[in-house]
Amino acid sequence: MKLYHTPTSPYVRKVMVTLIETGQRDDVTLVPAGGTPLAPAEGYSAKNPLTKVPALEREDGPTLYDSRVICRFFDHRAGAGLYPEPPRLWETMTLEASADGMIDAGVVMVYEDRLRPEQHQYAPIVEAHWAKVRQVLDTVESRWMAHLAGPLDAGQIAMGCALGFLDLRLGDRGWRDGAPNLAAWYESFSARDSMVQTAPPS
Repeated sequence: MKLYHTPTSPYVRKVMVTLIETGQRDDVTLVPAGGTPLAPAEGYSAKNPLTKVPALEREDGPTLYDSRVICRFFDHRAGAGLYPEPPRLWETMTLEASADGMIDAGVVMVYEDRLRPEQHQYAPIVEAHWAKVRQVLDTVESRWMAHLAGPLDAGQIAMGCALGFLDLRLGDRGWRDGAPNLAAWYESFSARDSMVQTAPPS
C-alpha cells in the first residue's frame, strides 16, 4: 500500500502513529504529496479529489482518504481495538473529532498568515479560530482527562497529534496555559515510541 504524506502534517502523523501502535508500519510505502490549497501536488487530485493528505492507495480497493477513515481502516485490519465497542466508541470518536477540529482551526490560522497577502489578512478570523482551539482545550481539561487516562484509543492518538501540531505551528499561543492536566498528559503521551518516531521536523 502507498500512503501519500507530508512529514509535518498532523493528519498524516495520526495515521503513522496508528500504524506503529498496531504493528503495520512496514505494510505501507510513503509517497511525498506536498502542496498547499493554492498549489496542490501535481496529479494528486486523481488520488484524492480534495487534494489533502493523507491518502491510502490500496491494491484491492479504491484509494481511501481522510485520516479518520484511514486510521479506522488500519485499526480494523489489525483488530487492535483503537475504536472500541460502544458506548466508549462514541467518546473516542468525539475526542478524535475534537482534536481534528483543533487541527482544522490551526491550519486556517497558519494559511491566513502564510498564503494570504498581508494587506488582505483578517485578524478577527484568526482569533475566532484560536477561540475554537481554546474552547476544545478547556473542554478536554475539564471533561476528558479520565478518558485520556484510559486504554489507548484513536481519540488519544488524535489529541496527542493535535497538541504536537500546536507546538509546531502555534507554539507562541501558549496552549498549556489553563490546561495543566492536559499538558502533563501530553508530556507523558509524547514520550511513547510511536510519537517519538513520528515527531515532525522543526
